[in-house]
Amino acid sequence: MEHKISKILIANRGVPAVRVMHTCRDRKIPTTAVYSAPDRLALHVFMADTAVNIGEAPPVESYLNMDKMIDAALKSGSNAIHPGWGFLAENEKFARMVIDAGLTWIGPQPNVIRAMGDKIHAKEIAQKANVPTIPGISDVTDIEQIKKWMKTKKVSYPIMIKAAAGGGGKGMVKVENDDQLPQAFTQASSEAVKAFGDGKLLVEKYIERGRHIEVQIVADEHGNVIHLFERECTIQRRNQKIIEEAPSPTLNNDLRQEICFTATRLMREIGYTTAGTVEFIFDSSTKKFYFLEVNTRLQVEHGITELITGLDIVGIMIDVAMGKKLPFKQNDIRPNRWALEVRLNAEDPKTFSPSFGVINRLQVPEGPGVRVASGVYEGADIPPYYDSLFMLLMSAGADREDAIRVMDRAISRSLRIEGVKTLAPLLLSIIRHPSFVAGEFSTRFIEEHMGELVSMFKEKNSEDEVLKIARYVAEISALGPQAWM
Repeated sequence: MEHKISKILIANRGVPAVRVMHTCRDRKIPTTAVYSAPDRLALHVFMADTAVNIGEAPPVESYLNMDKMIDAALKSGSNAIHPGWGFLAENEKFARMVIDAGLTWIGPQPNVIRAMGDKIHAKEIAQKANVPTIPGISDVTDIEQIKKWMKTKKVSYPIMIKAAAGGGGKGMVKVENDDQLPQAFTQASSEAVKAFGDGKLLVEKYIERGRHIEVQIVADEHGNVIHLFERECTIQRRNQKIIEEAPSPTLNNDLRQEICFTATRLMREIGYTTAGTVEFIFDSSTKKFYFLEVNTRLQVEHGITELITGLDIVGIMIDVAMGKKLPFKQNDIRPNRWALEVRLNAEDPKTFSPSFGVINRLQVPEGPGVRVASGVYEGADIPPYYDSLFMLLMSAGADREDAIRVMDRAISRSLRIEGVKTLAPLLLSIIRHPSFVAGEFSTRFIEEHMGELVSMFKEKNSEDEVLKIARYVAEISALGPQAWM
């Protein structure tokens, strides 16, 4: 049954909030922003039609406070909520609260979020749907279980111990041999309790030269499930993606068809609606792929799929939430470009430690083939309480070489950020690295090449130039005319 969405509250901040607002502007749908005290001058607050203060800086008091979110929606006259990504985006309880308050939830059904949120349960569903999964055991309570499993199933090291309730790279510990097992087990279970309040663990064979490939799915309430092809998200630091591309340079056409249809089959089995992503790990040596997880939300990297297909995934989510049918069939989806995305985090590019403060200079890349999703403006503050991502930089071209060329221009010639450290020098080193250009890399690319990547950094910026001029001026005023003049 179709119904109207008249105003959307975006239960998020920064890049995701701004991204959703752009589509709402296209659709002439008014928006409500929510903000914590340090975010009162944030970009998403200025962009929205209404803004509601929901508390102090700590996320539990603001962006994770479900009651305040619902309250803000009702007070602002919003009749729908979009969670963006992160914070409450994959929170089944929040989705239920939104629906119980008589509001439209722009996301998958709460029971689907719950089923996919537990990695063990998700794996069982995948196995039922005949989707290949990584060899492993669940509900692990002691080390002996792991040893017994490895012996009976002839599994060799390395293995990965994971928090069952986890995500975002937390609660994951890689084990190389028997000696590391006790400490790794303790570390994983304590991280699991700390990050997710749930100490349940699962253990899997670690895929040594793994590549991370995910399939974007959109589905409506009328039983139509369609894939928008795949993305490659192999380049990661600390189990978190920093460069993504679509399509994947790893797959040939047969593999592409197989992985995309496998994802579609799984999502149909689950009864999935709206936009979601099925993540796989691809073993380059055996050319086999295994199910990892389902992300029951909009992904950070959805923009590159939009660039190659010409679709607006946020727009599709809004339409599906209103009860509309998907306006296209699988055969209508024909990607004809290549797109890359880099994540600009406010972090030291050598150590990945967060960098906070005011952006006192910002020049945003432009020109053909460039798309920017920003959460900041010049003069904006990057507060220390939240994720350090403040901008997504995307490039598109006729083929991969083209897309890399555009990205090189965007980072090296057009981007200027001062006041905070960013990953830009590292990102530029990666896209210029011969292995990346050749499409030969695994999830361990950064750790294996870190020294080499750092040595490629160009250490000059405009501050260096200014200091050079200042030094000349000081020399002349102190010592009179110089020999070099």
